[in-house]
Amino acid sequence: MIEQNPGRDAAIRAMLPIAAREGWNARTLRLGLAAAGEDPALAGSHFPTGPAGAITAWSDLADRDMAAAMAAEGLPGRTPQRIRRLLELRLAAVAPHKAALRRALSLLALPWNAPLALAATARTVDAMWYAAGDSAADFSWYTKRATLAAIYGATLAFWLRDDDPGLDAALDFLDRRLAGLARLGKMRRGLRPARA
Repeated sequence: MIEQNPGRDAAIRAMLPIAAREGWNARTLRLGLAAAGEDPALAGSHFPTGPAGAITAWSDLADRDMAAAMAAEGLPGRTPQRIRRLLELRLAAVAPHKAALRRALSLLALPWNAPLALAATARTVDAMWYAAGDSAADFSWYTKRATLAAIYGATLAFWLRDDDPGLDAALDFLDRRLAGLARLGKMRRGLRPARA
């Protein structure tokens, strides 16, 4: 998790509509800071890695918002239901900023931003598992996060394919991915040799 900074968080929230129109660039950072009542000259100190750093700070802010929303609801059901709910909360939080998210992912897709993109994804799936109450410390810690990253990435790509801000189709897609994962897990358990 990135160190929390209320001024930076406010600036990120203020820059989302600007980024949707103008993309993620130095001007967007300055305008967002000004809109949040901060000195635009602080762009370099709040976001030392520039617009890509602002995007990863937004991802961290969305992770914290998602975890807070889940904590307010309590931990419903079993872990699969919790993970599904966390993915829904994460998508719902970014739904009003779909255009900004598209522009953000375009910037993070550039080869030199790959380490930032991977780190942000790792933090997000880790935040999801942590908020779901996962306490694994064995090899499954890695496999759970890799699997969730793939499902989250596929669902996000499906949702971003059109301009509809609604989540129904994306959540149906997510449910199909989760159901497929559950079937795979049952099949794998059925193939294990019986212990003597």
